[in-house]
Amino acid sequence: MNETLGWAVLCGLGLGIGLWTMLAAVPRLSRPNLAERLAPHLLDVSAAARADVQKTATDPLPVLGTLAAPLMAKGRALLGEVLGGNDRIIGQLRQSGSSASVERFRAEQLTWGLVAAGIGLATALMLGVTRGMPVIAQILLPLLLGGVGIFARDQALGRAAHRRHRQVASEFPTVIEFLSLSISAGEGVFDSLRRVASVSTGELAKEFARVVHHVNTGVSLADALHEMTRGVKYLPLDRCVEHMISALERGAPLVEVLRAQASDARELGKRELLEAAGRKEVQMLVPLIFLILPTTILFALYPAVFVLRTSF
Repeated sequence: MNETLGWAVLCGLGLGIGLWTMLAAVPRLSRPNLAERLAPHLLDVSAAARADVQKTATDPLPVLGTLAAPLMAKGRALLGEVLGGNDRIIGQLRQSGSSASVERFRAEQLTWGLVAAGIGLATALMLGVTRGMPVIAQILLPLLLGGVGIFARDQALGRAAHRRHRQVASEFPTVIEFLSLSISAGEGVFDSLRRVASVSTGELAKEFARVVHHVNTGVSLADALHEMTRGVKYLPLDRCVEHMISALERGAPLVEVLRAQASDARELGKRELLEAAGRKEVQMLVPLIFLILPTTILFALYPAVFVLRTSF
């Protein structure tokens, strides 16, 4: 009976995944709602409209939301109440460059947890049938893997935010030097930002493009720059923005300040590289002291100990 149940669960999982994939490939037959009809016409002024237009029919989350919207909503709410930290999630999503909302991220967390729990359930059933796994272990394994899946999605977001932060730090000196060159050529701050955003590539250029877009939609340049610094959270960029705003409001000199900040950012990058190299050296000592050195001592002393034991 247990073997039959295990094979039934595995076949059911395979059938469910296959049906899900087929359903994801089928175009939607229902009439689009008002938001979906207006989204293509609001691409220049609404980030939510751009995110809605970029959705594809093969995205699993809309399909899952259509099939089990009430359960997903309750699961997201429960996950948010248990884990909390929505402000931290918002900051990491912005810092990672993602346009997803907190609800979307919670849905992804729930999906990762459910998939991991499903894998744990299938593994527990197979081990229970083949090796007689205890019942308590069969219950705890899916719960444990589900928690691991939820935690893994959170860690993936943190790594993405940290990776983008390092990329912004590496691009900052070059982009700021290009910006100072444009300003020294006679262009204004906004025109220089637009030129850098259109010519350069990278994460910092994307942030400048976001600033240009906000200014074109009616936001003041100072507010758009402050919003960028709050999202990126990079201290040299904060100082650079403060000097640019001072130049806009008070006419302070800007070109030499930007060049000095670019030079300081390069020195900061070199210092961080040296610190990272020092940490790597310490990490390299761990296998040397705890693995290689004891093995060397063992090979050196064992012949002498063997001779002494055989001699007496």
